[in-house]
Amino acid sequence: RSPSDQNLFEANWRDYYRAIYRCNMLLSKLDQIEWGNNADQRQVVESEARFLRAYLYFDMVRLWGNIPLLTEPSAENLPQANPEEVYKVIAEDLKFAAENLPATAYGAQNPATRGRVTKWAAEALAGRAFLYYTGYYGKPDLAGVISKTQALNYLEDVISNGGFGLVEDFAHLWPAASVNNYAGEDNKETVFAIKYSYTSNYDGNADGNHWMVMLGMREQYSYPYGNGWGGGTVNPKLWNAYTDTDTRKVASIISIAGENIDFKNKSKQREYTGYYVKKYSPMVDEEGNSLAVNLGAANFMIGQYQDYVAIRYADVLLMAAELGSPSAQTYFDAVRRRAYGSSFSAIAVSQANIMTERRLEFAFEGIRYWDLLRQGVDTAAGIIAETTTLENGGSPVTKTIAAQKIIETKGLQQIPSNQVTLSNNTLKQNLGW
Repeated sequence: RSPSDQNLFEANWRDYYRAIYRCNMLLSKLDQIEWGNNADQRQVVESEARFLRAYLYFDMVRLWGNIPLLTEPSAENLPQANPEEVYKVIAEDLKFAAENLPATAYGAQNPATRGRVTKWAAEALAGRAFLYYTGYYGKPDLAGVISKTQALNYLEDVISNGGFGLVEDFAHLWPAASVNNYAGEDNKETVFAIKYSYTSNYDGNADGNHWMVMLGMREQYSYPYGNGWGGGTVNPKLWNAYTDTDTRKVASIISIAGENIDFKNKSKQREYTGYYVKKYSPMVDEEGNSLAVNLGAANFMIGQYQDYVAIRYADVLLMAAELGSPSAQTYFDAVRRRAYGSSFSAIAVSQANIMTERRLEFAFEGIRYWDLLRQGVDTAAGIIAETTTLENGGSPVTKTIAAQKIIETKGLQQIPSNQVTLSNNTLKQNLGW
């Protein structure tokens, strides 16, 4: 199919704008609410809504670059805004949230409210947005709102006052990597997570993790790993990038040969590499029954319940190191010491070494692509581009990712064609699509 006949990410585009609408609607009604003796709660609700709006817009502007910007409920057919305008709203929203949410340390938080936005989540996301915007666009600050010093101060505040810490064993961060030793949801390393539950059903309750099943081994389980649709197979280059003394290797990746898994469904699997994602793998019991279904899920496809950890404390440490913290070497060493345990040996903190570490630490967590792009589109294209041999249905095929295409599109995705049509061409398609 020609690119102009496809609608990549159209469901995402619609859902993002539905969520933006809800944030804007709530924000527009705050003054109509009778807060009574809970006047302080108004600032908290506004902060939470503005954080969510910033989180959404940050995803959107990284994906598409050129998007309509709405800061109030509207049905107007708006043209795309300059990305700097979007980042200005992101920065202002995160700054407001960071300044108006209570500074309740992790250990003092009410467990019943975990999953809600915190001051620390706002400060950490501000650091992430700063690094991406200044890197990708070559700017000195975050849209004139947050300076490098302020971004670093936010991250140092999370480190000094947030009450977070690194889970001692990296494998314990991930259910499928640790089974009975999982540190649990909302553990001390979780700064912000998107929450899921097994109670998702086909009657409108959609609180399940609907994407994780895509990463499961194709129509096959092997305890503790559950079956799925075989998407997102792992590039062997990543497996080989880890040393054998790096505990993140086997905690992050399922190796079919390394774990002696009898894989039977090559005939149904595209892009078979011999490696699958372990961090977000569906799980089964020893009889092969879905753990989600065991808990009462309507179906293993929609009832996966593992949270998506959007921001981990390890990321805060490495971002602060990258921004030039006086404690940069200490932060860098802490992340690596956990990974290597008794085989740890220090290396000097540097931009290049931080980027290498981020690749290994955050594999499959939705961070790597943006880390590449913020180093420059040409640099990203050179790293991503490759020609490799995979197996489709058990037969070898050649797959090529062209550096020139990444450069041509500037790493941005297609504005869904249906949305361009519905806008009566008010929306303009991104270059290269």
